[in-house]
Amino acid sequence: MFTGIVNGIATIVLIKKKKNIYTFTVEISLNLFKNLKVGDSVAYNGCCVTIKSIHCPFIICDIIKETLNITNLGLLSVGDRINFEKSVKYGDAIGGHIISGHIMTTAYISSILNLENNCTIWLILKNKILMKYLFYKGFICIDGISLTVNNIIKSEFCVNIIPHTLLVTTIGKKKQGSIVNIEIDFYTQTIVDTTERLINKKIRNNQL
Repeated sequence: MFTGIVNGIATIVLIKKKKNIYTFTVEISLNLFKNLKVGDSVAYNGCCVTIKSIHCPFIICDIIKETLNITNLGLLSVGDRINFEKSVKYGDAIGGHIISGHIMTTAYISSILNLENNCTIWLILKNKILMKYLFYKGFICIDGISLTVNNIIKSEFCVNIIPHTLLVTTIGKKKQGSIVNIEIDFYTQTIVDTTERLINKKIRNNQL
């Protein structure tokens, strides 16, 4: 699991493309190699991947077709930068919220409002059915960053980005039309789905 507190920015240095699988070689800063080993889970733009090999300062991971189709990883090229997070360990501080690393859909940035000390980003989900899981001040994970939903208008929602997040993640380099990975908060999804089942069950029982 992850927390949505990005550890650093990785740079893609090589992508080997084979049928149904891409092998990514990325470069990370030396301080991120502490306790990192083959087989560990790490997050690329919020997507959980497994380390295949380590050749400091590079790590290599395989990305399967399903992941390439659902996330923005299949759109990336050599030289692109991604948000990188190591998996959380027992006893680690959780500064964001619990994230599985299982991307549910993508979203495209519909507009960016740059203010003096922060910016507001408006987004539209590719899978609009998932809008039912978004709530004002609720958690959402965007490209691996733990953020808070600031407003919802019809099929769009927005988040506010503080200066620190703009500095230490890739979100500040996004443009209108950029595609980002989305993970909905698991606990919110569970509550909504459970409530829907109970309501539907009550309606069915009343119709009998």
